[in-house]
Amino acid sequence: MSQIAPKPSKDITELLRIMEALRTPVTGCPWDLEQDFASIVPYTIEEAYEVAEAIRIGDKVELKEELGDLLLQVVYHAQMAQEEGSFDFGDVVEAITRKMIGRHPHVFGSAEERTRGLEKGAWDRIKSAEKAQKAAERLALGIPAPEKQFLDDVPASFPALLEAEKLQRQAARVGFDWGAAAPVLAKIKEEISELEAELHAGEIAREAMEDELGDVLFAVANLARHLDILPEAALKRTNDKFRRRFAHIEAGAQQEGRPLDDLSLEEMEAYWQAAKAFDPKRQAHKR
Repeated sequence: MSQIAPKPSKDITELLRIMEALRTPVTGCPWDLEQDFASIVPYTIEEAYEVAEAIRIGDKVELKEELGDLLLQVVYHAQMAQEEGSFDFGDVVEAITRKMIGRHPHVFGSAEERTRGLEKGAWDRIKSAEKAQKAAERLALGIPAPEKQFLDDVPASFPALLEAEKLQRQAARVGFDWGAAAPVLAKIKEEISELEAELHAGEIAREAMEDELGDVLFAVANLARHLDILPEAALKRTNDKFRRRFAHIEAGAQQEGRPLDDLSLEEMEAYWQAAKAFDPKRQAHKR
């Protein structure tokens, strides 16, 4: 490849060239050369979360950088695929452009397609056509068709809470679901009772305790779905609330000139209750 030194550029080809250089044997980066698809996955997931965090805090400067980091992950995977002869970055771009055009016949199609694209069931037809296309591509490449079960459309690599919600939504499509929130709430109480029974039994295997607690969390995620609440968003909201209120405890300790761990639990609780009483988010709910 060319030995011309790379430079910052708005042209994607320069980023592709940089990644190729990093993965070039002997002259490339030793760390980058050691990586494979599996080893890069944690970084890909981490970068997606960092994009979400930049959006949450409203920092557009940070968002620009984090989107670049996420784009680099796509380029990284594409480079490794190119090296083994599977596909390249251009194929990735072509695949997503084809998908976006195909999924929006009501925008990009003919007059008839625009009308049909808005009909009930159009989305399912499009998805079925995409699956057929991928099956044909695998057949042409001699790749065995994966033995898929109904729930396999939900990636097992999702964060557990998101996976629980998606699994329940998928199962509900074929009627495996409660019709309302009330029985789900009863199920949560049942699962908590089972957890309590295990705890009161004395000696309990960690695996059994984990299993019972998992049942509670799964049922709570199901309740969130029935209430049309994203469980991930609900938990994130509570996490933010915990941060605000704990910061009040920390501020109180600083005002007293004491380290945090010098406060008793009772003193921390007093600061917590004060933060709770004057939490602007809580006051807004009361109004």
